[in-house]
Amino acid sequence: MPIDVAVRTEAALGEAPTWDHSSGTLLWVDVLGSEVHRYSPHNGDDAVLEVPQHVGAAKPRTRGGLVLNLRDGVALVDRDGTKTWLVYWARDGVRGNDAAIDPAGRLWAGTMRYDEDPGGWLARVEPSGDAKVVLDGVGVSNGIGWSPDGSLMYYVDSSERRVDVLDYDRDTGEARDRRPLVAVDRGVPDGLTVDASGAVWVALWGGSAVRRYTPAGKLDAEVELPVGRPTACCFGGHDFTDLYVTTARTGLSGDALSELAGSVLVLPGAGEGLPSPAFAG
Repeated sequence: MPIDVAVRTEAALGEAPTWDHSSGTLLWVDVLGSEVHRYSPHNGDDAVLEVPQHVGAAKPRTRGGLVLNLRDGVALVDRDGTKTWLVYWARDGVRGNDAAIDPAGRLWAGTMRYDEDPGGWLARVEPSGDAKVVLDGVGVSNGIGWSPDGSLMYYVDSSERRVDVLDYDRDTGEARDRRPLVAVDRGVPDGLTVDASGAVWVALWGGSAVRRYTPAGKLDAEVELPVGRPTACCFGGHDFTDLYVTTARTGLSGDALSELAGSVLVLPGAGEGLPSPAFAG
């Protein structure tokens, strides 16, 4: 499978790639650089929005602008750049990490402690700003995604080294009956995306690869990458067949620090994805 470089850069902790189909651009963040990026494959531009805190994820909104999972909570950025808190839950030693939008336009926002001890959580945030902690005592909240029909939710707490699946009610946003889908035996599972057939693609931190698992949890494909720490992946492009992969440099040195660490990679024609919903708030 061919591997190209979409954005050649040195992000400390590239994360949370999201295809914004309304603009044909890729949103991604450098968590530790406190930067939100918007990459345009059309002209190669990678615009940067600096934010005042570490940022775990940035997602598009239906009314324009962005919703950000920041260190101290969830914030809205309007088209004109105005920033307001939607949810403020600051806690010492904790920051926002990965996040995702469910099929009904709700935000699911994960957090983690900087020392990676249990103490993070996964919360469901309504467009109104009402928030509910669904999972508590989380180690490293990471990948979140849904099956094409919205009946299943996939979730990664990287400290558990597995991908879990939950039954999901799109109408109420309730997730229940959490159970393992697959234990990961290479690297550490990080961000994920679900393709049009319902298969789950997972980036393997420290594993130099992305894997594709069937809805039954069977390993279906593995793609070796020229970086040690891929962090997350998503499908994009005009037909949603290109797999974008963010990567990290943090914690690497010497031979382990490859030339492309911190860049955004793209695997053209890797599969068939689906459009990601925008936040309804």
